[in-house]
Amino acid sequence: MRFLRLFWVQLTSMRTALLLLFTLAVVAIPGSLLPQRPVAPIRVSDWKAANPAVADLYERLGLFDVYHSPWFAAVYLLLMISLIGCIVPRIGVYVRALSTPPPRTPRHLHRLPAQASGTTALSADEALDAGEALLRSKRFRVRRDGESVAAERGYLREFGNILFHLSFVIMLVGLGWNSLWGYKGEVITVEGQAFSNNLTQYDDFTAGAAFKPADLAPFTVWIDRFTAKFETGEVQRGAARVFSADVRVAHADGSPETATIEVNEPLVVDGTQIHLVGHGYAPVVTVTDPTGQVAFSGPVVFLPQDGNFTSMGVVKVPDARPQYLGFEGFFLPTAVVDDQGPRSVFPDALQPEMFLTVWAGEPRTETGLPESVYSLNKTGLTQMRTPDGTLVTFKIAPGQIVDLPDGSKLSFDDWRRWTKLQVSYEPGLWLVIASVLLAVAGVSASLYIRPRRLWLRVRPDADGALRVEAGGLDRAESATGLADDVDELAAAAGVPHPDARDGVEGPGVAEVAATDDDDSTPASPAAAQEVAR
Repeated sequence: MRFLRLFWVQLTSMRTALLLLFTLAVVAIPGSLLPQRPVAPIRVSDWKAANPAVADLYERLGLFDVYHSPWFAAVYLLLMISLIGCIVPRIGVYVRALSTPPPRTPRHLHRLPAQASGTTALSADEALDAGEALLRSKRFRVRRDGESVAAERGYLREFGNILFHLSFVIMLVGLGWNSLWGYKGEVITVEGQAFSNNLTQYDDFTAGAAFKPADLAPFTVWIDRFTAKFETGEVQRGAARVFSADVRVAHADGSPETATIEVNEPLVVDGTQIHLVGHGYAPVVTVTDPTGQVAFSGPVVFLPQDGNFTSMGVVKVPDARPQYLGFEGFFLPTAVVDDQGPRSVFPDALQPEMFLTVWAGEPRTETGLPESVYSLNKTGLTQMRTPDGTLVTFKIAPGQIVDLPDGSKLSFDDWRRWTKLQVSYEPGLWLVIASVLLAVAGVSASLYIRPRRLWLRVRPDADGALRVEAGGLDRAESATGLADDVDELAAAAGVPHPDARDGVEGPGVAEVAATDDDDSTPASPAAAQEVAR
């Protein structure tokens, strides 16, 4: 039990919380430096292929999925426990402080950092009433005991500290909520086609442990048009200027909606965010097999390989007879052929062309196994040749038709743009945003609210005159205006306000009371209050 108590005390200390917060920031660094499998699985595969010496070690350490690794979760949970264990006792102390009246008036007010004294023509009750009214008007909590008044303000400073630390707990709760119940998926949709929020529609999908397919909001999005514009001048030629998608949305209740999605301006549908994260080209082709039947017709997504949208893709024609046909090659939006080979020199489709090779083989039996639509499985296929043995490769522009040696034809009908959408649901996002706002509010309160205590005493002196003593103490370093408050309090009780001040913050006195034993100024606010008592 003693060990557990010691462990709990250490875990819930502020030093441990700060250490865990720093540790969490450090262990998150690999997630920024290395490609992460939930976001970019292809980049992970490429990185592992390029770094085989450390790939297996990084895989075992979970560095390709940092935010779902056990060690990241352990730091995350320890930080939450530490923060809660640290904050809860402070809240209890703060609540008790709110119900505790201001401390009694010290015996030696003249020893405080700021003090003023003098005689008054008012009665004792009138002087105390005036001082109390002034303090209440300045939002001090006031305590009156016989011949003195004690006041205190600045309780919101500690509230700001608690709020700042509590914001981290709220942030962790929000992130945990997102991690367990949230999801994120990506889908490529060609102009004129639609996407429904269903698992079978996604190209890539990740979700939390508590997610269920039934949690997907039922809606459909049609991509009516995608607009892309690029800089055509000499300066920054080819730089993106406009990316936007005009869409129609059918909600779960059937109500329609039209909207435009732009970069960093997502569409929100039934609590689900739809971001525009990529785009490219989809040539529209028609393949007619040797029997005269149209074996394939429609747009085919080609994936961009560089900033000028040199795009790679395949056209699969499994229904062609008597042979299975496959086409592999490039789509070049602004095509040129030079000493570097076929390439695109501008990202917009100013002179589109396709450069393709042809593969053929025996028709395949459907196995039901998933297969990438962006690569051609060449098992059992051979590259088509002309009767003289030359490999069949060709270029084709929109509107052209190519006759192949086996009697089949390929026509390049048109091209369209495709849009890559990221669909995400983050139920705890509002908590994360709220935690940031609370943290800013807490820090602001901690920096700008000044905890301050003031006291006023009225009692007869040796000559029978009523003597007023006022003193003040700041509970935060580098606070200003304390002497002014003390002088104002003394003036409210009937002591003439000083006409000038020597410019030093404390003591600001109307009449400095001499002491027989010690007239030194304490070094700190805490020491000042102790000496005054």
